[in-house]
Parts: sequence; structure tokens; C-alpha cells
Amino acid sequence: MERGPAIFAGAVFALFGGALLVWTAARVRQRRPVAHGVNPVASATLASLVSVIALILGTWCFSRL
Repeated sequence: MERGPAIFAGAVFALFGGALLVWTAARVRQRRPVAHGVNPVASATLASLVSVIALILGTWCFSRL
């Protein structure tokens, strides 16, 4: 009964984390701002940290199956 929500949550976290990580890497590689009006290093670091946390949460959800 609890497998469905765990799969859904894991997929959402994994997709969000992966997409954010790819987007952040693309912006940094193009030397474009990740967030407007914010220090570029701080915004790239925070976005990368959030994406890694989301990927870890997705992995944790999938490990609960």
C-alpha cells in the first residue's frame, strides 16, 4: 500500500534534483547567472546543494521500497 507514494515521491525528487543539477551546470558552464541579482558563486552553490539534497531524498525514497 505504501509503495505507490514512495515511488511517486522518489521519482519527483529524482527528476527535480537531476533537472536542477543539469540546469545549474549548463548556466555555470555558459557563465550566465543562476539567479539574477545574487552573487553568482553563492547562487550556483546553493542550487547545487539543493539539487544534491533532492537526489539524496529520491534515493532514500526508493530505498524504502
